[in-house]
Amino acid sequence: MLKPPIDNIKKKLYNFKDKKSRMKGSSKMEKEILIFGHKNPDTDSICSSIVMENLEKKMGNDKCKAVRIGKINKETKYILDYLRLEEIPYVEDIEEGQEVILVDHNEASQCVDNIENGKILKVIDHHTMNFKAPYQLYYRTEPVGCTATVLYKLYKENGIEIEKNIAILCLSAIISDTLLLKSPTTTEDDKKALKELAEIAEIDVNEYGIEMLKAGTDLDDFSAEELINLDAKKFEKDATSFVIAQVNTVSIEDVLKREEELKAAMNKTIEEKGLDLFVFAITDILNSNSEIIALGEKTDVIKLAYGKELENDKAFLEGVVSRKKQLLPEIDKNI
Repeated sequence: MLKPPIDNIKKKLYNFKDKKSRMKGSSKMEKEILIFGHKNPDTDSICSSIVMENLEKKMGNDKCKAVRIGKINKETKYILDYLRLEEIPYVEDIEEGQEVILVDHNEASQCVDNIENGKILKVIDHHTMNFKAPYQLYYRTEPVGCTATVLYKLYKENGIEIEKNIAILCLSAIISDTLLLKSPTTTEDDKKALKELAEIAEIDVNEYGIEMLKAGTDLDDFSAEELINLDAKKFEKDATSFVIAQVNTVSIEDVLKREEELKAAMNKTIEEKGLDLFVFAITDILNSNSEIIALGEKTDVIKLAYGKELENDKAFLEGVVSRKKQLLPEIDKNI
């Protein structure tokens, strides 16, 4: 692991010594404004939650608390260990009237299960808008590669200094979501943000980024069920329900050694959740390709979307690395 840019990072961006704040339904948690990303959180969801808490507090809102609604993955753990930060608390559901801020998502199917109990104050996102609320709220979404890029802009727009730790959290999220600017989701805004954040952080983006991404490809100690849920998102279109899950690797072949286990876990999820389609993308971060496994009643959409027949439930998609820009749009319009 790379060493942090400074060795005396003692001060945490947040304080989680109060163990009661980890408990569902605690009075402390109810009084705070909870900030969280989507289920099966990726690096952008966790880092943006922490960064959003910092931004809100800098703007005078001391009641905010970054939390998570899923397990932290290895890539994100690498970043938190690098910065010597503790994991943010886990919440399973929210109390009636709980005020929340959503980052990196806006769909109910990806949110905490009983989000209808809460009052959403703000949404900061970079995905297609699929959101309705019966009241006014602050909503900011931009067609960029990462939520942290939007947060970077909010710091700049409000004249708030970006500290070194915040810069590292933001640039880590950008590296993760854009695969070190190689993903087709990458925009000029992401490139500009990453350059300035790297200067603030005094960090070699390529060296740090490769180590960070590699940390997220260590999949050996995950069960098949855990693998297909590490970064899985559920979508609804009309009466059709489908999941697109993704894992990053440096060897597609190594992951496919567990193909039968993975298919069994996918079929179990299809049955339990009543899905019409489950697509599991195994993405090679070095060569920018993906092998997908597709199961369910609507696997014909793969041929419609990519002109490829599934062979043994699999298809190799050259140059496809982005769920948001290359998988979801094509599958959604052909479902």
